[in-house]
Amino acid sequence: MSIAKTKIGRRAFIKNTSLAGGGLVLGFSWLNSCKPKELGKLGGKEMPKEWFEINGYLKIGENGLVTIMSPNPEGGQNVKTSMPMIVADELDVEWKDVLVEQAPLNTDAFSFQFIGGSQAIRRGWPGLRMAGASARQMLKEAAAQAWQVPVAEITTDAGVLHHESSGKTSGYGEMASAAAQIEVPEEVELKDVNDFKIIGTSRKNVDGLKIVTGKPLFGVDTHREGMLIAMIVHPPAFGLKLKSVDDSEARNMPGIKDVFTVKVFNDGYEKTFFDTRTFNEVAVVVGNSTWEVMNAKKALKIECEPIESSTVSRDRFGRKYEETTPSGLESTNDHYAQMEAMAAKAGEIQRVDGDPEAAFKRAAKIVESTFTAPFLAHNCMEPMNFFADVTDEKAELIGPLQKPELTEQALSARLGLPLEKIDIKMTRLGGGYGRRSYAHWLIEAALISKKMNAPIKLVYSREDDMTDGIYRPAYHAKFRAGLDSDNNLIAFHVKTGGIPQSPLAANRFPAGAIENYLAEDWTIDTNLTVGSFRAPGSNFMASAEQSFLDEVAEVADKDPIDFRLELLDRAIKNPVGENNDYEAERYAEVIKLVKEKSNWGKSDPGIHRGVSAYFCHNSYAAQVLEMVIENGMPLVQKVTCAIDCGIVVNPDSAVNMVEGGIVDGIGNALYGELTFNEGIPQKNNFDRYRMIRMSESPKEIDVHFVKNQIDPTGLGEPMFPPIFAAVANALYKATGKRHYDQPFITEKA
Repeated sequence: MSIAKTKIGRRAFIKNTSLAGGGLVLGFSWLNSCKPKELGKLGGKEMPKEWFEINGYLKIGENGLVTIMSPNPEGGQNVKTSMPMIVADELDVEWKDVLVEQAPLNTDAFSFQFIGGSQAIRRGWPGLRMAGASARQMLKEAAAQAWQVPVAEITTDAGVLHHESSGKTSGYGEMASAAAQIEVPEEVELKDVNDFKIIGTSRKNVDGLKIVTGKPLFGVDTHREGMLIAMIVHPPAFGLKLKSVDDSEARNMPGIKDVFTVKVFNDGYEKTFFDTRTFNEVAVVVGNSTWEVMNAKKALKIECEPIESSTVSRDRFGRKYEETTPSGLESTNDHYAQMEAMAAKAGEIQRVDGDPEAAFKRAAKIVESTFTAPFLAHNCMEPMNFFADVTDEKAELIGPLQKPELTEQALSARLGLPLEKIDIKMTRLGGGYGRRSYAHWLIEAALISKKMNAPIKLVYSREDDMTDGIYRPAYHAKFRAGLDSDNNLIAFHVKTGGIPQSPLAANRFPAGAIENYLAEDWTIDTNLTVGSFRAPGSNFMASAEQSFLDEVAEVADKDPIDFRLELLDRAIKNPVGENNDYEAERYAEVIKLVKEKSNWGKSDPGIHRGVSAYFCHNSYAAQVLEMVIENGMPLVQKVTCAIDCGIVVNPDSAVNMVEGGIVDGIGNALYGELTFNEGIPQKNNFDRYRMIRMSESPKEIDVHFVKNQIDPTGLGEPMFPPIFAAVANALYKATGKRHYDQPFITEKA
């Protein structure tokens, strides 16, 4: 076991301790209050007669049942199951005796109550373990006092306290009342990794039955008596803003209650990083039903005018930065021309090792390639939506979002309501991928409800969402590699940028493995709004870098896996620089594992293999993709994936997440693209925006995790970036043509 100090202090760690009905209630900064679940049984036990309503807690009923709150939003990554699993293991109870509930937003009780960056388990791990271990210790101390024996002689197993020499035993529920009076220990013993009973085992999704039986879980399921439906209408092109709205026909249509405009953020408000909104003023139609509102939207006549160029200050977690929004109507052809022009100029140097230009001059061979990627839409299956019931005194909101704590702060500023008057309840997300980090629709819903003095549910159509921003930026990268006469890589240069963000991570591999290395970047301003898209930046850089490394390996006459391992061996034995952000040993280990599990080097007629590996979000992933060509079209037969994400909390759930990320990546690599003409998105629904189909998904995905005892790192994103290059490299083996421009399947050249 290891000792963990409750270093945030007893009073901060245990927010509240209550005693009633023979139950122990412990409030933790990681957990939040819950309400009774439906009456019945759990694990064969009757539900306790009374639950205790307090801020964030772990709750033990008088009969030994345990309620554990899951603090972070659930978007399909299964944190609602895996986070309580961590608490339950340290508490040492049987999983069948655990009841899981979704916590509402509570900024007093939680410090990181959002999802993004594959951080939920990584950041929650120490606190969740401490929560379970502290409760277990307090139960042991209660038993020791009751039995008049040393606490060191008390053991626990499956929710039962034992004293071996006296033969005394007691269920947790019997000691809960006494334990509630025990002072929180200054330090607690955490389990040894080898003693985990729940962590590392597969447990079914706690919402699984509700999902497959269609129970209301998602924001779009929310319904209240007297609730109205609202939808928005925004300008048809980026670079335009509302000038006037002719609602004469729309407001007289059946079921329509009102038509008006709302301004999301007030003039002069300093936006934070996630307060992104493309069209700050939008028209709103409110009515009795979705169908009636959708029909009225079509009758609305709006007139627009050009925006003016502007530069504003924004705040990114305390760091100020300037954001410039140019005027004009932008087109995709112009975007690519602008990126080519920027790539021809000197960029801003982010890292330089050795003397790259001198090394290129003496190189025997030089390899150069340029890669591009378009804007992408997130296309969550559940459309953007939020329920709001707002008065002058309070605001109640219900719906799906990824950053509720940050959105609550923006809403408080917009409504002029203090945080304690705002109640945001989180529903399950029907897809997020970064799109639901920018929850301007929540603010829109609140403003509409306040204007109507009624509860409303705001719903975006697919067309609304796809043409409204937020998008994955468009990217461009130019690579150069210099080889000596012995085919050793002696120089490497990457110059990359995007509209409007750079994807460069200058200290990642192959930095640290090459003596002469140069990384520079640039950006181009735009009035198209962009934001986080699964594995931001990495989803392009992995594709470009790993495709280029395959090309360099071929010129060097080396096996692509052996070539990568050769570079990593250099980084292990003689690393260049001190700021490399990856562990070369772990990186090499996943490549070796995927090489073994995929039977790399085996020759199968008609099977074309592509390899790729990447480090991002604190984890390592390597993939081998097997492709066949049928009727002139590529089909993915199998993907073998190796992952090092530290300890895997719930293996089945982890495999599911990897499989989903791989399918998502293949679809985006082959088909994903959003183009613009004079500011107008050229695709607004799935009839034109090509998504991967079930018949195009891999026939088999074989997932392997590196087994170690490293604390969990990220998993929602790390498997996504490398699959792009695995597709490109397999396509090259299949067709003899390298693919530099995404999407690959529509490439003309």
